[in-house]
Amino acid sequence: MAELAGIYAASHGPLLVRKWDSVTPAHQAALTAAFAELGRRISAARLDALVIISPDHWVNFFIDNLPMICIGVGETHGGPNEPWMIKEFPHQTLPGHPQLARHILDTALESGFEPSVSQRMILDHGFCIPLLKAGIAPLPIVPVVFNDIEPPFPSVKRCYAWGEMLARAIASMPGDLRVGVLASGGLSHSVGEATMGLVEEAFDRECLAHFEAGHPAALCDFLTRRLPQVGNGASEIRNWVAAHGAAGGRGFELINYSAVPEVIVGCGFAAWNVNPVAARA
Repeated sequence: MAELAGIYAASHGPLLVRKWDSVTPAHQAALTAAFAELGRRISAARLDALVIISPDHWVNFFIDNLPMICIGVGETHGGPNEPWMIKEFPHQTLPGHPQLARHILDTALESGFEPSVSQRMILDHGFCIPLLKAGIAPLPIVPVVFNDIEPPFPSVKRCYAWGEMLARAIASMPGDLRVGVLASGGLSHSVGEATMGLVEEAFDRECLAHFEAGHPAALCDFLTRRLPQVGNGASEIRNWVAAHGAAGGRGFELINYSAVPEVIVGCGFAAWNVNPVAARA
């Protein structure tokens, strides 16, 4: 059976690419080191496939057709179509893993989820910035889109349950695959709001403390209460919650956190120790 070989999270603020030259040297150094450590860990895990959970930034979907969750099941996926990403990202297409994707889909349906399906998804900056900045060589990707953009959102508890289901799907996938999960997005930031540019560092640190404590119910309660009170971009933390669910709510390790007003994002990077998951299985 397949093995859940690594679980990770990273921010993906567009200005990490678009306005990189405007980032202070100290923040550049911290962010570069964090992405490098993320890339080192993913490379060391020797993954055969990577499930990436990210929102869609109005590239594949819009308000006239906005699924709560969508799985990309195609043989290939399109690279980012944002002009500023096309200049930096070296791949026009990325390989998919349809067998794993369809197994995740089947497990989701059996578990009471009803995700949408895309045969060929365009992977925008949310998927591709972590790959680019962490220097991750192309490997088969199963993209999972969460609606973190426009309410109504999937509930925080539902996102945690999705992560639990994802771990079951990977564990029951036939073959010797080594599979990783990467949650892309967050932490606090605002886009197109009066508070755009404000990083809610106190919220971010309290949120990270909940992940480190490893108590799923307390984390979900905290985020259910607090997410509507901070910038709209903080909704992407739902992707981290799914990763936490895949890890069984344990083993969270913060790699780096930097409040970076130059990129209007509280930038977080993390990994989960998957050994507790394996020990409990």
